[in-house]
Amino acid sequence: MTDRICVGAFAGSFGVAGEVRLKSFCAEPEALASYGPLYSEDGSRSFTIKLTRPVAGGLGARVSGVATKEQADALKGVSLYADRDRLPKLPDDEFYHSDLIGLEARDTGGALLGIVTAVHNHGAGDLLEIEGEGRKSPLLLPFTLAVVPTVDLVARCVVIDLPEGLD
Repeated sequence: MTDRICVGAFAGSFGVAGEVRLKSFCAEPEALASYGPLYSEDGSRSFTIKLTRPVAGGLGARVSGVATKEQADALKGVSLYADRDRLPKLPDDEFYHSDLIGLEARDTGGALLGIVTAVHNHGAGDLLEIEGEGRKSPLLLPFTLAVVPTVDLVARCVVIDLPEGLD
């Protein structure tokens, strides 16, 4: 498990006075500002965020040290990370995406299917991407209790009940 979790990203500038547009990855989008300071992926930069208003495609915000549209534009694409200990504790059946990435994926018989390499969400629920030796393309499986009945973070493994027709 990592010490920091990705909670959002800069999506560009908003207006001409240095305001930024944020994309939040939090269950409650506005919570992103309460986890600060936030950091770039490599930890070399920190950001203090003050939300200003909802905007199309995200949240408007002011960032310490950003006063111009050009400075705001320069942040576009930078992911924002919060210290894990500043985030809420999750119930037993919920997980941060970063905790799932790198886990072994095994079928219900114990055979290794591969490694969870990514978690995607395109609006209809989370999908686990699993890559394994001998696979021409990764498996994309819904992260539901029916397909993934067991997540064991201690053993670093997920159990997959493969839907019929997948191998």
